Amino acid sequence: MRVALVSMYTTHHEETGATRRLRRTAELLAERDHDVFVCCAQWWDGEVVEFKQNDVTYYRVTETPSSGRFASKVPFVLREISPDVIQVASYPPSHVTAVKTAARFLRTPVVADWWNRDSRGGSRAYTRAAKAPNAVLVPSEMVRTQVRELGASTSATRVVPEPINMDLVREADAEERADVVYARELDEHANVESFLLALAELRDKGWSAVVIGDGPERSTAEQTARDLRIDDRIEFVGELPADEAVPIMKGAHVFAQTATVEPFATNLLWALACGCVSIVEYQARSSAHELVEGRERGSLVTSPQELADEIVAARGFDHQTIDEDYARYDFRHVVNEYESVYEAEIDDYGFF
Repeated sequence: MRVALVSMYTTHHEETGATRRLRRTAELLAERDHDVFVCCAQWWDGEVVEFKQNDVTYYRVTETPSSGRFASKVPFVLREISPDVIQVASYPPSHVTAVKTAARFLRTPVVADWWNRDSRGGSRAYTRAAKAPNAVLVPSEMVRTQVRELGASTSATRVVPEPINMDLVREADAEERADVVYARELDEHANVESFLLALAELRDKGWSAVVIGDGPERSTAEQTARDLRIDDRIEFVGELPADEAVPIMKGAHVFAQTATVEPFATNLLWALACGCVSIVEYQARSSAHELVEGRERGSLVTSPQELADEIVAARGFDHQTIDEDYARYDFRHVVNEYESVYEAEIDDYGFF
């Protein structure tokens, strides 16, 4: 299958949840021997139009990111590639409608991959983008609701979660480094303060904690730990690849999720698969609660005090290092879902 993934931005331009999802999808599809093209703004050096990396062909639409120029040029690139299916990122939303217009002439179905509504896009543009594609893929039910509120039909939307590598979870050794773990990019939405305030409530208890992640708010979080006089029991280890983070999660007993914005809580998913008792602070713009609702080893809280209480209550659970219930999120199953959506849309498009 020839698959064109359209996104002006890639991880080479900016590291966001949307661009990381694009890269993972492209590389997973390439591993399945599909011909994968990422139509993007150029990020490599030189005058060549194409650049191959990890079996994915990156195809230049514009030399630099420019929303208007990209939208006007991408139809010509798609005609050159002649894909069987087109997947387009939801930001900028104007690109979704531009791709849909081009696809009508190519007689090719369009699937939008909708990570989150970017504040840089306009309201009316997002409404048009939600209605234009043949199908819309979302990472969670929360995002699915957002897209439906913009006008996408229920039948056109499908949840395709972020993947994890269950083989890594099964094979990694447990590293007994901390009792409690927090893991996320430390940006303005991390809300790591709630986690630290909860730990401060437990000063008289025996615990150790690790914060995995880096970002602009790391220094503030470290200062907060010092102000709360718990910094001697918390280790800030920075950003870690999965093969280093998983052993820490397997060795821990509790994972805390407090971020205010989370289209899909990937780090929480890793922790659940590693057997952690996982506590989620409910946030209106986070889908994290979807992963723990109805789970015996998961709970929802609404304040640092409740989070502290649940950390103590977690001692009532046995320590585990793997939960096979989360094997359905393995990357092999997730790439199957992408393939099934593409195949269904190609069949439907051919029928009509």
